[in-house]
Amino acid sequence: MAITDPWVECFFVGALQMRCSVVTDRTSGDTIIIDGGSEPERLIAWIDHYEGRGPDWSNGPADQDTALEQGIAPRKVIALVNTHAHFDHSGHIPDLLGHYQVKWYLHPDDTYLQTLAQSSARRWGFDAPKPAIADEPLLDARVMVFGALSLEILHTPGHTLGGCCLRLLVEDGPDHLFVGDTLFAGSVGRTDLPDTGGDFDVLASSIHNQLWPLEGETIVYPGHGPLTTIGHERATNPFVGQGAGPGGLYGRGKYA
Repeated sequence: MAITDPWVECFFVGALQMRCSVVTDRTSGDTIIIDGGSEPERLIAWIDHYEGRGPDWSNGPADQDTALEQGIAPRKVIALVNTHAHFDHSGHIPDLLGHYQVKWYLHPDDTYLQTLAQSSARRWGFDAPKPAIADEPLLDARVMVFGALSLEILHTPGHTLGGCCLRLLVEDGPDHLFVGDTLFAGSVGRTDLPDTGGDFDVLASSIHNQLWPLEGETIVYPGHGPLTTIGHERATNPFVGQGAGPGGLYGRGKYA
């Protein structure tokens, strides 16, 4: 079931400036948080009360009065969903779970990686609470319904074993694709991180088989950096785009 006009807010959180995406159906107020890995207090203050430092990018209202004028229903967070379990994407999920009392969804192949979130954060000099355990699995090729929001799950291993891209189905408009660290504007995710299961050939295969068949106008929300589209990356990405050749120009990802 597709929606007509999703409200998407992007927050660049934590020292690694990871993109947390908050997606809301304007009619029902149903809201999901994608990759809520850091700055939980900031996210909660804004989502619940429009207080504090808001999103770094949004296609919706900038304050509560505008939301009311536009007839947007009060928001209610109904699920937490993760593209993968690296600590910058999942480290502070326990704080959001404690506040919203909802279920958390993660691909089962990243369960082990999630158990390392706290120790991995400390290794890089960051704090994180005791890791949470996901309540429900993300399963490849399944359309999962979260209230008024529907996400198609695309399993895209390579950056991590359980990495997934989440396609928000939009009626009469481009779909929105939340790719985590699978794909970036002009790059791809790293495949050399320890205890992750990274493999460039697997990542490239995931992108070629799962992402390139999508419509070119599909809007891509990477885990770091600017927005892009499937069409642009398919044509120009130097790692996995058309003309990149075996292994791309560089042979492995260079970002997060």
